[in-house]
Amino acid sequence: AADKINVIPQDFFAELCEQIIQHLNHKIPGVDTVELCQRLQTSGIEVNVDDLAKITNIISFLFSTAARNNLSTEDLVTALGNAVSTLPKHAVQVIRHVWNEQGKSVSMSDDPASMATVGQFVDIKWKLGVAMSSDTCRSLKYPYVTVTLKVADPSGQITNKSFEMTIPQFKNFFRQFKEMAAVLETV
Repeated sequence: AADKINVIPQDFFAELCEQIIQHLNHKIPGVDTVELCQRLQTSGIEVNVDDLAKITNIISFLFSTAARNNLSTEDLVTALGNAVSTLPKHAVQVIRHVWNEQGKSVSMSDDPASMATVGQFVDIKWKLGVAMSSDTCRSLKYPYVTVTLKVADPSGQITNKSFEMTIPQFKNFFRQFKEMAAVLETV
């Protein structure tokens, strides 16, 4: 992962680290590595989502371990120097800065209830389409709905889950989704 961190510009890496801290503080549901990866690729940086997800998991583990052990900035940097000699200098500088500025806000609880992790719903999008034909059927004219759920898994990685359904299936799905959302709002 250290070689992949090398290609990420300092400002993007700082943004990633800050998002991880926000996630650890439960201020955001997770880190949208797909969106960040697209921005990096638009800037001409060659990195893929899987590599960015690995980097996110490593930095998240680093910050959560530092919080659990109440490490000061200097202790964290010393530990990084001892354990990870291949980490790029700019990455260590960013980690030092972000931890110095925001590390005290990260609190890791040992309470089992707070450690229970489940995915978190972030967003839902849907679009209506009509299949006009296929390889096996000349004329379909079949309406369908494509649903995309944006979900943050327990590690904070935001992923999209897409599926298609008929109009009646979508109506039933949406009715159940609204009922579930109403119940969750009362909790």
